[in-house]
Amino acid sequence: MASTTTATQASVNTITDEQFYKDVMAGLTANPKRLDSKYFYDAQGDKLFQELMGCEEYYPTNCEMEIFTSQTAEICKAIIADGDAFDLIELGAGDATKSTQLLKYLIDNKADFSYLPIDISENVISYLNITLPVTLPGIKITGLNGEYFDMLKKAAAISNKRKVVMFLGSNIGNMPIPVAQGFCRELRKNLSEGDMMLIGIDLKKNPKTVLAAYNDKGGITKRFNLNLLERINRELGGDFNTSHFDHYATYDPETGACKSYLISLTDQKVKIGDETVSFVKDEYIYMEISQKYAIKQINDMAEGAGFKPLNQFFDNKKWFVDNIWMAE
Repeated sequence: MASTTTATQASVNTITDEQFYKDVMAGLTANPKRLDSKYFYDAQGDKLFQELMGCEEYYPTNCEMEIFTSQTAEICKAIIADGDAFDLIELGAGDATKSTQLLKYLIDNKADFSYLPIDISENVISYLNITLPVTLPGIKITGLNGEYFDMLKKAAAISNKRKVVMFLGSNIGNMPIPVAQGFCRELRKNLSEGDMMLIGIDLKKNPKTVLAAYNDKGGITKRFNLNLLERINRELGGDFNTSHFDHYATYDPETGACKSYLISLTDQKVKIGDETVSFVKDEYIYMEISQKYAIKQINDMAEGAGFKPLNQFFDNKKWFVDNIWMAE
C-alpha cells in the first residue's frame, strides 16, 4: 500500500512539474515575458502570502474579515435561503480563516451543508482536511486539490445538492476584466438555476492606498513575487539569481488595474532545465494583476454572466464588498 501511494504521488508530481515547466517556458519565451500567478502558491508562497495578509498596508484581508465577523448572521441567512441541504464550495480556500466564521455559524445553527474547499495547493487541502474537523467538530468536509472547473465538475458528481460557491479575497481581481467576465460565465455553466455565488471583490479607492498594499515597505510583496523564481529553481532546475531582479508595482485609478512586475537589473541568461532564457537590462516579467472594481461594474458582470445580484455586504470604509449572486 505504501509503495503504491508513493508511486501515485510521484506520478502526480511529475504531471504537475510537466505542466509547470510548459507554462513557465511558454511565459518566459513570450514577448513580453510573463509568469502565471497561480504558481505563486507552493508551501513557501503560502507562508509568504500569510505574512503579507498580516502586514499593515495590505487592507483586503482585514476588510473582508470585518465583513465576515460583523455580518456573519446576515450572510449565512442569505445562503441558507429556504433551509434546504447544500454544498458550500470554496474556490481557492487558502487557510479558510475567513470562511471559518461562516462555517462555525452554520454548524452552530444546524444548517444542513457539506464544505468542499478547492485549492491548487496540495499543501492547503491537506492542512484543511486535517485541521478543520478538529477546530470545527461536526463539519462534513471533502477537500479537492486541483483546477477550479475540474474540481467543480467533481463536486457536482459527489452530490446533487444545491451549490453555494464562495470565491473570496478578491481572487476574481487576479484576472483582467474580460477574463473575469469569461470566468463568471464559465462558472455559471457549471451551476444550476437557484445555485448561489458568494464573491468578494475589492473596490476602487484612493490610489495611494491601493499601491501601498502591493508595494509594502517591509518588502513582503517583493519576496512573494521573487519566490516564484526560487520555485522555478527548486522544482525545474532553474538558476535564477533573484538579486538580479526587482519588484515593481503600478496602479491606474482610471482602469482600476494594479499590476506587478519583476524587472531585470542587468543583461543576463537563465537556465531552466535544458533551456536558456535571455533577459536584457530593464526587461520586465509581468507577474500579476489585482483588478479593482466600481459597484456598477460588479453588477453588470453578474448579470452578463447569468446571475442575479441579491445582496451586498460592505466593510465600514466601503473599500471591499462581498456579493451574493443567484444563478438564473
